[in-house]
Amino acid sequence: MAQPSHTFDYDLIVIGSGAGGSAAATIAARAGKRVAIIESDTFGGDSPNWSDVPTKTLLHVARLYDEARHGDKFGLRTSTLGYNYPSIRAWKELAVQRTGAAGNRKFYESHGISAFNATAHFLSPNEISVNRRHLSAKNFLIATGASWATPNIQGLTDLPFFTPRTILETIRPPKSLFIIGGGSHGVEIAQLMATFGTKVYIAEQAARILPKQDSEVGELLEKVLTEQKGVSVLTHSRVLSVSKEGLGKKILVSRGGVERYIKADEILVAAGRTPNLDLGLENASVKYTPKGIEVNDFLQTSVKHIYAAGDVLGLDSHTHTAILQSRIAAHNMFEKTKVVPNYIATPGIIFTTPEIAHVGLSEDDCKKRDLPIKKAIAPLNIIARSNTSDFRDGFVKIITDKKGVVLGGTIVAPSASEMIHEIGIAVKYNLTAAQLADTPHAFLSWSEAIRVAASKLI
Repeated sequence: MAQPSHTFDYDLIVIGSGAGGSAAATIAARAGKRVAIIESDTFGGDSPNWSDVPTKTLLHVARLYDEARHGDKFGLRTSTLGYNYPSIRAWKELAVQRTGAAGNRKFYESHGISAFNATAHFLSPNEISVNRRHLSAKNFLIATGASWATPNIQGLTDLPFFTPRTILETIRPPKSLFIIGGGSHGVEIAQLMATFGTKVYIAEQAARILPKQDSEVGELLEKVLTEQKGVSVLTHSRVLSVSKEGLGKKILVSRGGVERYIKADEILVAAGRTPNLDLGLENASVKYTPKGIEVNDFLQTSVKHIYAAGDVLGLDSHTHTAILQSRIAAHNMFEKTKVVPNYIATPGIIFTTPEIAHVGLSEDDCKKRDLPIKKAIAPLNIIARSNTSDFRDGFVKIITDKKGVVLGGTIVAPSASEMIHEIGIAVKYNLTAAQLADTPHAFLSWSEAIRVAASKLI
């Protein structure tokens, strides 16, 4: 029987091999589609190479070191404790390697996917150029992610500076570090470096660090960073200029109308990311703004056969959100009935110590929507586990509507990333605070604080 002739080289070309692209590529390949994936940087994208996996690996080591260093209160002798940073970096490299997602070109090729390490550029809605080759496809998924933005600060581009990606490669923690941006990446790195002895300054234009979280979160983390780690937290602060001074840097900061200079060995910029849009989108008639590619509810761009997922959309999303979008995009390309991604119970995690996790609507979200709410906070120090672990900095906050249905929650606790899913299930399935409170919670678990917070709302 004669093989049908194909009009296009591929059924699907995925541009970007990170979380937003990889799931769709493998799903389509397993369904027998002809797939190509194009990666201009390192295969696997941001999360396994320079973001989630290496950062969380280093934060785990920092937490172990910090706990051991303060073990004398439990009767442990820790006065001779030290660390070897090259060995810590070697552990980070091993952890990255073990996940198997970093630099994983061979994984795609083993699934029959054509893998290209190159930059893709649209020539038309169905054709791209890759390494001077022209490739065509029936469908495209753009998942090129985002890069750290360089803010418009006088003198910044004249000096070398770190980003949350490049600081992971530093040979040793700097003696002092000035961080521009008090969001989740900024605070994680502030705590990481301060734990290993760096004098850290962190500047944030908003009234508190972590301005996208509920106010209690930023206030508590500022207390932890300043009192336990010696971090100088500069809120309401704008960096006006940076310049070289000797071997270090001089940073001019305006705070409450008062200008002052701060000296630091190194600068780290964590003040937001910009979508990677330089791929000839005009030639494909794909609509976008500097903030990201525009998509409909089905993740289709303005051109129906071209989809987009992940950070290139310009939303403040997570790796698990990008994977969800990638799976949905693959479904919508090849199935008759289209589905819409449901983000309602997607948790957000910040891996500081204590961890910070939130799900559903925040108090600010509810205010913006004029939703009347009830809220309750259970401080960790009211449950028994805080005594046995000698850990008191944290809380569980639950928000419900007037009928007691859980709308969202925030947890600041040692195991917040594990605990948050209980509140996530409540949000997704419209459970009430009474139902949460009525669920048995194991004694001496941190999760008892969820039961206490929920019971306050009955």
